[in-house]
Amino acid sequence: MSENITKELLERLSCKDPDCQVARNAVMENGLKASAKNGEVQRTLHHSFSVKLKQGAITNQKQSGRCWMFAALNTFRFEIIKKLNLENFELSQSYLFFYDKLEKANFFLESILDTLDEPTGGRLVAWLLSAPMNDGGQWDMLCSLVDKYGVVPKYAMPESKASSASGEMCSALTTKLREDACRLRSAYGNGAKREELAAQKEEMLGEIYRILCICLGEPPKTFDFEVEDQDGKFIRECGLTPKAFYEKYVGLNLNDYISLINAPTADKPYHRSYSVKFLGNVKEGRQVRYLNLEIGELKKAAIAQMKDGAPVWFGCDVGKCSTRDGGVMDTNVYKLEELLGVKFGMDKAERLDYGESLMTHAMVFQGVNLDEDGKPNRWRVENSWGEEPGEKGYYVMSDDWFDEYMYQVVVNKKYLSEELVKEYESEPILLEPWDPMGSLAVVRD
Repeated sequence: MSENITKELLERLSCKDPDCQVARNAVMENGLKASAKNGEVQRTLHHSFSVKLKQGAITNQKQSGRCWMFAALNTFRFEIIKKLNLENFELSQSYLFFYDKLEKANFFLESILDTLDEPTGGRLVAWLLSAPMNDGGQWDMLCSLVDKYGVVPKYAMPESKASSASGEMCSALTTKLREDACRLRSAYGNGAKREELAAQKEEMLGEIYRILCICLGEPPKTFDFEVEDQDGKFIRECGLTPKAFYEKYVGLNLNDYISLINAPTADKPYHRSYSVKFLGNVKEGRQVRYLNLEIGELKKAAIAQMKDGAPVWFGCDVGKCSTRDGGVMDTNVYKLEELLGVKFGMDKAERLDYGESLMTHAMVFQGVNLDEDGKPNRWRVENSWGEEPGEKGYYVMSDDWFDEYMYQVVVNKKYLSEELVKEYESEPILLEPWDPMGSLAVVRD
């Protein structure tokens, strides 16, 4: 039996508790999070680590959703800095950004061509049209770009206004791609053959390429690599292609890296491989694939890789229980339950199932603190929001936060057992496009 909100119900709901009035005064004056902030966490969760890697200067994605790209390139530049004895070095995010946009446009248009017989108002086409172009991505999408296009130093293709603040460009691309989808579907409805539609699609990609060139500049085909190491030695190599540069100076075999996730929902049994329909950027690139494991397995693999001297790319829900001041990520950083007098009781699986949490941001582990028993209690996080947040751009994550809001780590398969590698390589279960594990790391600063 339903009940409307009546005057009598409003009277019963009225908050007359003195504690409620005190909390109301604090929140109305200072805001919700500022009133609930737990100062004890800031004092106890400090930036010291028993395993700590040395990285170059912090990077800054600014007003763009390229965190996944920044995080991956930060793991790559780590290798260059170490190999060449550099104080600092940065790879061009704008270079891969250009090709990611172009490839995503092609991937979207191909998806439209693959779904011409689906109704425009159906869930699948509506999902495709909801975000034909955004900045976000996944690890395997980054690998596809690097495999195809390589990387270049930042000076070879520097930032532009449109790469650092990408909203206007993404809006223009989104408008154009939705129009392109409309034109393709209309032409098909009017009897156009597949060959005609393919020709139209190529013209559409030409327009996308033109927009990208105007906004980002055209990517270099070759460049001269010039850098000075910490001992004053000058290194020069002329006429390098982006792929040759990656192979020589980064040298990581991306096929060796496996994406592990922790999704404790009933529909995703552990120790199974998963992929997501219609998720990707490079049409002929590698499939986005995950191995779902218990959270302890993610920690074990990440720690092993860092102990061996290499950072770890990861994806998490950065907006939950975190603060820019001091860069703290801890489940107790805010005392909202005590302030509001209500209980927030969903567990990790329930948050995933009901849309309360999913992966939103990618960063890099550059260290971990192990207690006397070898157990992790805090993690060192390299962010890409500049030096202002956290401690000169670094965050500290509690192990409890890892349990609740960590969703993905990428590690070399040599840190996994043969059995786990076989599980990853097994035929993946295909998830629907709107599954939370298909989310893209896209949070802006």
